[in-house]
Amino acid sequence: MNTDHDHNSSGLVLVSEVFPDNIIVLPLENKPIFPGLTLPIAFNNKQMANNVEFSYKHNNKFIGVALARNTDKKNILRSELYKTGTLLKIIRIMNREEDTIQFFAQAASRFKKVKDIKRADKPFWQVTYEYEDKGSPSQELKAYTLAVINSVKELIQLNPMFQEQIKLALSQVGMEKPGLLMDLVASFLTAEGHKLQEVLEATNLFERSNKLLVLLKEEIELSQLQQDIQKQIEEKISSQQREFFLREQLKVIKKELGLEKEGKVAEIEKIEKKIKFLNLTEEADKVVKEELDKLRTIENVSPEYQVTRTYLNWLTDLPWGIYSEESHDLVEAARILNEQHYGLDDVKQRILEFISTIIKRGKVSGSIICLVGPPGVGKTSIGKSIADSMGRKFYRFSLGGMRDEAEIKGHRRTYIGAMPGKFIQSLKRTEVSNPVIMLDEIDKVGVSFQGDPAAALLEVLDPEQNTQFLDHYLDVRFDLSNILFVTTANVLDTIPRPLLDRMEIIKLSGYILEEKIEIAKRFLVPRQRNEHGLKASEVSITDAALAKIADGYAREAGVRDMENQIKKIMRKVTLEQTKKGTKKTNVTQGNLPDFLDQPRYTTEELYKKPIPGVTLGLAWTAMGGATLYIEASGIRTKSGAIKQTGQLGKVMQESVDIAYSYVRSLGNKDKSFNNFFEHNFIHLHVPAGATPKDGPSAGITMALALYSLARNKAVRKGLAMTGELTLTGRVLPIGGIKEKTIAARRVKVFDLIFPLENKKDFDELPGYLKKGVNPYFVNNFDDVIKIAYPTGNTMKKN
Repeated sequence: MNTDHDHNSSGLVLVSEVFPDNIIVLPLENKPIFPGLTLPIAFNNKQMANNVEFSYKHNNKFIGVALARNTDKKNILRSELYKTGTLLKIIRIMNREEDTIQFFAQAASRFKKVKDIKRADKPFWQVTYEYEDKGSPSQELKAYTLAVINSVKELIQLNPMFQEQIKLALSQVGMEKPGLLMDLVASFLTAEGHKLQEVLEATNLFERSNKLLVLLKEEIELSQLQQDIQKQIEEKISSQQREFFLREQLKVIKKELGLEKEGKVAEIEKIEKKIKFLNLTEEADKVVKEELDKLRTIENVSPEYQVTRTYLNWLTDLPWGIYSEESHDLVEAARILNEQHYGLDDVKQRILEFISTIIKRGKVSGSIICLVGPPGVGKTSIGKSIADSMGRKFYRFSLGGMRDEAEIKGHRRTYIGAMPGKFIQSLKRTEVSNPVIMLDEIDKVGVSFQGDPAAALLEVLDPEQNTQFLDHYLDVRFDLSNILFVTTANVLDTIPRPLLDRMEIIKLSGYILEEKIEIAKRFLVPRQRNEHGLKASEVSITDAALAKIADGYAREAGVRDMENQIKKIMRKVTLEQTKKGTKKTNVTQGNLPDFLDQPRYTTEELYKKPIPGVTLGLAWTAMGGATLYIEASGIRTKSGAIKQTGQLGKVMQESVDIAYSYVRSLGNKDKSFNNFFEHNFIHLHVPAGATPKDGPSAGITMALALYSLARNKAVRKGLAMTGELTLTGRVLPIGGIKEKTIAARRVKVFDLIFPLENKKDFDELPGYLKKGVNPYFVNNFDDVIKIAYPTGNTMKKN
């Protein structure tokens, strides 16, 4: 047993008594307990509570605690503990429940572990106690103690959290007990547990004071930083409060002097001022006055005030009776169209006719243009050019994917966040009642449970209705008849018929090779050169290179892909000039692959020489015209049949059946011709099998492929055709003559077969498209055979 002979009864330390050699030691999770304190302790663990109760009853009320080095969450009594801990004398158990215990205890002395003792599953240790020197402290130790006290005083000034407790401790423990003083100071610090454990383990007072001074220094720095942060926050809040009070005082002063009016009064006067410059309709004027009267009676803190104010702002921001000055100069309009667009002469002519009619009538009522064509042919830019040529403001928005009719006709004001539809918004943006509004992608309007925007467009685009257009948000009629609407679409099939009937269709079929070269020289190359920071003296692209780009890399109806290829060239040029310091780069047909790799398209001519059973057809797609081969082959069998491949649609499959039946009927008078079909299984294929195909215009092409196969005689080279075939051999008219002609020119095929009834469509084509083309117009399939086999009697036996 160990005896301590020099403890007083001040309440901070224990009276002299015997300390046990063997004690139960419990783990502490956060920080150690220092000798000299009387403090409440709580454990929320049934095993620990039982051990405290056991020590209170059977171990003279003594129990040990030590900081856990590694805590075992499953069984806390198995945690790894530091070997130095603190002996506690339990004064009183205040509360004991099943899993918790709260008790009052005095920290009596340090102890050091000797060994574990196994006793009835209790965590007993054999310990030795560390006692301090009872003599008077040396002068050096007093100096260290004084340094600790000064640091504590500095800390109290910065962080008054433990001010009362530390002052009480310092008043009861003087310089003559430096060890106890240091323990009391350490117990109040917020340092990490392992750092405080080092102070507890320091039995040498000089070592303990050094460690404590380091922790005090860290605590002072932390408190200083905390105080600086608090000061910054208080200064910011104080500055904001000061600014608020000054602004409020300024408002009152201005109000007294008549320099400024109350917010609501100023808002009302602002709206009344705007009304003076507007030519409101009788209905709109009445609504505005009613809403202004309501605004005067509503408190400006009311939600209704904000709703009414926003509504009035929308009403008075619209250009009631405000029109932009139009240009009536057709020569200037033609100049602008020619300056901004190359080619498209037929389209420009239609637009000029349209503009002249508007000038003559003095209004645009009933004038709605629909520009239809593949992507990249310039539909959107033509709409902008129309606005420029008429001197009107231009506004564009896309209808693609729009599924909510509220986008057209606005939301009702009962909804939170309600706002007018796109047309009212566009009038507010343009600030005039007669802009040119472009509705892009009208063929891609969606339908959902929120309504059908295409149906809502009927009122907007109908000349008989749009003079009294009623937006759900405004709930006041606005005249849209002075707006020139221009719509764009890739195809007409998906536009509802009632909507299509209200529009004037202008088709943009695409560009031929020569036009693409000229467009690239005039517009694409200069624009991309500027966008990439290059000068004309630093890069040049020859005409031959441009022709190769159009033919080998961008074989499309429009010029968007061609512009992308030019962008790629410009990027390569900038990289080369930056790396090598090159002053001038010339892009020619020879070095073009260095910039764009190998050509994407080599040729659409799959066959170097004609083959029996192969014909070349002309097709129309949403991307423009295209050429496609039709192949037929025969496999010897006992009975005849036909199959088709190439992802053909239903209409095209029917064309195959019609062509097969008709060609077989030609052999009724020719036994050998008929035998071919009776003893051959026919396979008809349209290459590019990954691409879906449909339409009736390949009828004569399929029939000629079957005829050529049966006769074992190839169709003459350089011939392409299009036309629908009937069971009696009649050739019916088809669409897309312009697109198909452009596609044929692109692959240098100039002998073209068209239905006789499409002659008028071909005659209307521009001269530059018809130049060099040899058209053949047929009324029945016999005419097709005569053109395909100009010499010899093809009806003879092979």
